[in-house]
Amino acid sequence: MVAFLDVAQTARWVARRGPERVIAGMVDYLERDFARWEHFDKTPRVASHTPFGVIELMPTSDGTEYAFKYVNGHPSNPARGFSTVTAFGALADVHNGYPTFISEMTLLTALRTAATSALAARRLARPDAAVLALVGAGSQAEFQALGMRAVLGIDTVRVVDVDPAACAKVVANLAPLGFRVDVCADVATAVEGADVVTTCTADKTLATVLRDAEVGPGVHVNAIGGDCPGKTELDPTLLRRSAVFVEFEPQTRVEGEIQQLPADFPVTELWRVLTGAARGRTSAEQVTVFDSVGFAVEDFSALRYVRDDVRGSDLVVELDLVAAPADPKDLFALVGAAAGEPAALTPTGG
Repeated sequence: MVAFLDVAQTARWVARRGPERVIAGMVDYLERDFARWEHFDKTPRVASHTPFGVIELMPTSDGTEYAFKYVNGHPSNPARGFSTVTAFGALADVHNGYPTFISEMTLLTALRTAATSALAARRLARPDAAVLALVGAGSQAEFQALGMRAVLGIDTVRVVDVDPAACAKVVANLAPLGFRVDVCADVATAVEGADVVTTCTADKTLATVLRDAEVGPGVHVNAIGGDCPGKTELDPTLLRRSAVFVEFEPQTRVEGEIQQLPADFPVTELWRVLTGAARGRTSAEQVTVFDSVGFAVEDFSALRYVRDDVRGSDLVVELDLVAAPADPKDLFALVGAAAGEPAALTPTGG
């Protein structure tokens, strides 16, 4: 039997624990796994691109457990009544290959993306950061705000989006949680005086939603919307004057903001900062950019965290997913047992 966590039970888990506590707990798992980054089997995600969007598989293993996530990205989905992103994932035991845990990962991905952003911001943003600007008010917005408050204590948020209803949604969701939320008319207004800027738009285009002139000294830019070839959010001039940090460089070169720059443009993988192998922010005036596209190790951490936290609770159900005949070599015996009599073949054709 395989433990399974569905969407409704994931939502109950987050509501019971509190989203900020969940994100903070996930940050701890992420930090421990990033600290052993070199032990992981790492490969860029396997992507299938179509005119409608992208479907991706994201696998990794630490040699003891294996994890994968299935995730899509379809920017036009909301106009058709579907979510932009959906996902599910699994853990498996490397020693016998059996799956051990399966979970929805639409909610979980939002939480782990917020946790990864918060982990990076803890090392790259100024310690006195007090204002967050959200450029994009889609499904990631509230989670990003909660992550920044959980780790940096930020509770003042400015939000801008081309869709006024999306901004109203963010206000309705965050204000009752104690945030001060200001809706801004344009990006320049939202960003002015902000300490952390998160770009999280969904259009699958080579866009520039944040321009170099809009970003002042000392800002930390958390760029999470550009996550596939042909999709960007940042002015390349901004990247050139910033210290840029990434998750897994071979993947980010293809999918991230730095796809706009030469292949030899210098970047630093975040795990090196977390382990002390490289420096993060070097001055209060420096502009830092976390060019985040999402990587499989983050899903590995998120799956282990939720698995460990819900184990033995009433949130988990068991799935009869793995065939287990009494004789491992006699798989066909299961068919006979299901029929209530010895297996028999019915001839087909004339």
